[in-house]
Amino acid sequence: MRKVSLVVLATIFMTACVSKKKYVALEHENGQIKSALTKTQFEKEELETKFAKIEARVEAFNTKINTLTAENDVKMESVGNVAVISNETKKKMRHTLTKVDPNKLRQATTLKDSMNLAVSYNLKKSFANSNLNEDEDIAIDIDETVVMISISDKMLFNTASYRISNKANNILQKLADVINSEPSIEVMVEGHTDARSINTPKIADNWDLSVLRATSVVRKLQDSYGVAPEKLIASGRSSYLPVAGNDSKEDRSKNRRTRIVILPNINKFFALMASNE
Repeated sequence: MRKVSLVVLATIFMTACVSKKKYVALEHENGQIKSALTKTQFEKEELETKFAKIEARVEAFNTKINTLTAENDVKMESVGNVAVISNETKKKMRHTLTKVDPNKLRQATTLKDSMNLAVSYNLKKSFANSNLNEDEDIAIDIDETVVMISISDKMLFNTASYRISNKANNILQKLADVINSEPSIEVMVEGHTDARSINTPKIADNWDLSVLRATSVVRKLQDSYGVAPEKLIASGRSSYLPVAGNDSKEDRSKNRRTRIVILPNINKFFALMASNE
């Protein structure tokens, strides 16, 4: 009986020892799992932080790419020593140049030449249906960013007169449309005469005639076509800036002209290049 009791006690003791070892082992394993879980959680948070930084960098790069793409259209290129022109403006200019006379286009050897052709084309198109002969009655020249439109006086005045004729109405309406299309444009109207002297009760000389013609045009633009007077300048050049000789009737006719000098800012000058279509 005593032996049986000892066996039972030994069995219980051994069982208790085994259970304790398992408990310690499980505790150790639990600790390792918790440690691994903590490490995993830390690594997860670290990865999330890194991922957030990567996302921010990707967003920044996308923004930069979009900005560079947008800037590519407004990237400026030098035009001689005059100014700069954007890629977007060049696209509009190329579109306009597809309509220009190929013979004139072949003579354009620089970007500035092409720019001037585009402006001239669109301005002349503005004067379409004005009964103007492109070669004789109107000439458009561009010096730097100043646009000069010379109109034959026979289209505006009677001989030796400074009063606006009725046939000038359509021309001046078209001119007013150009001026009013851009608020920042300023316009100087220059009167030019031939070299033949003049003296009447109302006109002292060619100086007087050239100035009177300029002021007549200015008043007409203001009073009849709504051009703001603060945008207008009237001046007279008499016979001292001829474009031809004064020995023939044809040359004297060329010298009798009214020159419209358009003084836009750079951006508005480029706007004149864009096709209206």
